[in-house]
Amino acid sequence: MTRTEKVELVNFMTESFTGTDAIVVCEYKGMTVHGLEAIRNAAREKEVKVKVVKNTLATIALKNAGFEVADLSDTNLIIWGDDQIATCKIADTAAGDNKDKFVIKSGLLEGKAVNAQTVVAMAKLPGREELLGMLLNVWNGPARSFAIGLQALATKRQEEA
Repeated sequence: MTRTEKVELVNFMTESFTGTDAIVVCEYKGMTVHGLEAIRNAAREKEVKVKVVKNTLATIALKNAGFEVADLSDTNLIIWGDDQIATCKIADTAAGDNKDKFVIKSGLLEGKAVNAQTVVAMAKLPGREELLGMLLNVWNGPARSFAIGLQALATKRQEEA
């Protein structure tokens, strides 16, 4: 990589990291290209970004974006996005699918450094769509109960008549 390419990459990463709610740092040592592409495709569906970047360039981009710098060593894959839960789920799913080769190392949630256990715990939370479904179910509950009660009353009145 030339110096100008490195500067462009750092600028791109800095812009991407600025305003991002979740960044997860993972080690991917020994993974195949097919495995990495599967992670990228899953991330693309959730509007999450995935990039393999040199540690020094990632450190500079994180500092420029105003984040606490995570310990970057070995081969790292950085996953980031605006949706904290979706970003953590992508990392957790990849870690589950590639047990020996993919490890969640750390993360940055809302600008604060967190450990791998926190990232995994965030991945277990229900996503936005699941929460909306739960909310709609709660809202429909009283109307459903009222309709069932009216139907039971109408059936009782017909039996009495």
